[in-house]
Amino acid sequence: MSGVEQDVTDPYLWLEEVTDEAALDWARARNEVVQQRFAATDRFAELERRVLAMLDDDTKIAYPGRRGPWLYNFWRDAEHQRGLWRRTTFESYATDDPEWDVLIDVDALAEADGENWVWSGAAVLRPSQERAIIHLSRGGADATVEREFDLTTRAFIAPEDGGFSLPEAKSRIGWIDADTVYVGTDFGPGSLTDSGYPRIAKRWRRGTELAVAETVYEGKPGDVSIGAGYDRHPGYERHYLHRSTDFFNSEVSLLDDGAWRLIETPTDADVDWYRDWLLVRLKTAWTPGETTYLPGSLLVTNLNDFLAGAREFEVLFTPDPHTSLESFGWTENHLILTTLRDVQTGLRVLTPGPDGWTEAELADSPAMSSTSVNNLDPLDGGDEFMLTTTGFTTPTTLLGSAVGESATVLKQAPAYFDATGIETEQFFATSDDGTAVPYFVIRHRDRRGTPGPTIMNGYGGFEVSRTPLYLGSAGMGWLERGGTYVMANIRGGGEYGPEWHTAALKEHRHRAFEDFAAVARDLVTRGITTPDRLGAIGGSNGGLLMGVMLTRYPELFGAIVCQVPLLDMRRYHLLLAGASWVAEYGDPDKPEEWAYISEYSPYQNTDTDKQYPPILLATSTRDDRVHPGHARKMAALLESQDRTVWYYENIEGGHGGAADNKQQAFLSTLVYEFFTQMLIEDRRSA
Repeated sequence: MSGVEQDVTDPYLWLEEVTDEAALDWARARNEVVQQRFAATDRFAELERRVLAMLDDDTKIAYPGRRGPWLYNFWRDAEHQRGLWRRTTFESYATDDPEWDVLIDVDALAEADGENWVWSGAAVLRPSQERAIIHLSRGGADATVEREFDLTTRAFIAPEDGGFSLPEAKSRIGWIDADTVYVGTDFGPGSLTDSGYPRIAKRWRRGTELAVAETVYEGKPGDVSIGAGYDRHPGYERHYLHRSTDFFNSEVSLLDDGAWRLIETPTDADVDWYRDWLLVRLKTAWTPGETTYLPGSLLVTNLNDFLAGAREFEVLFTPDPHTSLESFGWTENHLILTTLRDVQTGLRVLTPGPDGWTEAELADSPAMSSTSVNNLDPLDGGDEFMLTTTGFTTPTTLLGSAVGESATVLKQAPAYFDATGIETEQFFATSDDGTAVPYFVIRHRDRRGTPGPTIMNGYGGFEVSRTPLYLGSAGMGWLERGGTYVMANIRGGGEYGPEWHTAALKEHRHRAFEDFAAVARDLVTRGITTPDRLGAIGGSNGGLLMGVMLTRYPELFGAIVCQVPLLDMRRYHLLLAGASWVAEYGDPDKPEEWAYISEYSPYQNTDTDKQYPPILLATSTRDDRVHPGHARKMAALLESQDRTVWYYENIEGGHGGAADNKQQAFLSTLVYEFFTQMLIEDRRSA
């Protein structure tokens, strides 16, 4: 019998009370069961030690964020669990032992303040780089406390001394000049959107109360968020405004004679400008004049001409059935494109000149790996940039380069597991509608021809591309144990451009689920695994995917890990940031949209006539993006049906599930111990 009727009354609604003591006691009781079952062995302790040593390793790459002559870095290790915010010069960074100037010790700050601070970033004032707005999260939540910091004196500036400061909220704040910022925050009742983000943008001057800050724009409650900013490029200074009407549509305006002037491009397009160039990356077809441009194309024109009414564009990139544009960014004189061809990276450099644009290959990316372009700084960095290249079994290499020059290795990450004999292959499964769905298989060459324990990872949402990355924890906890690891590139992601994403939007969501199930079947057909030895894992939107695999395709899997998930799709839009995802999933309050959501919503679709594989649900109390009530309620429902279910809730950690390296090491080890017991040792009973 099906559980679809459960949307009428919800006996587990009380578990949505995040910090209610009864709900927390419920979570703690299940945490204890998980600890005893999975975390009390020498094997668990040894893997946890190795994962933590990797996360704390002093020799791992200190990835920098470039701001002109400075390279900033946030660093955690065994002695600094909460982390250090620090900076150095490029010349020093290129040495084997950079001289880091520590700006903020978050461990010391947390102790002094008596707060569970988690670093959430910084907005540095440029070009002077003498001040910064520091974003601090309590326990890893998305909501942050904002405090101004003097990089010269290494001290926070108190509000009574004129410092910019905001209490905990999902704020937006950015510099205009040394004494002025744009700010969006919780100004009081009615100042946030239904999604919980700023609805009002204000210009706030130093030494004045926030209450008297000048309102520059007000959005609507149904918008996702409003944000204003300032482009400081000398000679091209511009004030700009983003109004996100939903997760995928936004209006971009420039300040012109005191009024906001809309850039009249499609609202679902990515819009960028640099100097006098206007770039538009399309997600749907557009006919601004007599020419129709394809989804996934990158167009360029003169910004001032466009604002004056001209609609002539030059096409810088056109997709094909195998190739999409992953990202683009400027150096001082060039535009760099990152493309994906069947999920394999390509890099191109485009250069504007008096006779038009020229194009050349930028660098080679090894097969079965991914390369990304980092630290572009067209304002202060000239034509220099950095590249990171990584593969499933190949530790990351960080390279420095400039357009027209050969790349040089700056840093090389160490290896953390024995990859001898482990290979990466790419296959394609055929989904229910005939679509070819790519996936990567990582396994020891000796596993060929022998079905074995396999973990399958998927996401499939929000146009997020899944590309190869180093499997540090999975290498230690799974590949070394003889397991096979699979990454599936299902629809809903961005691997083949915006149409790969829109193919699984709203009423078409089922295609993402069908793609994942098709890969699972293909793994069995190819003799890579068997259903009873196939595990699946996903988090957030991937957690929803796991919930559907449990309830719709349970016969395909031997075990499932479902992390920080969406599961109650009847109420998701009412919980935390859920309203911002209506453009992805649909609105459950509209009968015609609930009709298709209700077909797959895991919480409403459990079936007591079906056998389910064992499942581990994991979430975080401090996740203020995806409500922990999803995982709590699903665990309680499955328990009531006598399913084999384990539940673990980190009492802090935010949407990432962990607030520091120790918590991350525990969670990673828990996942691979669970799969080891379920798929290798076949200890599936609770």
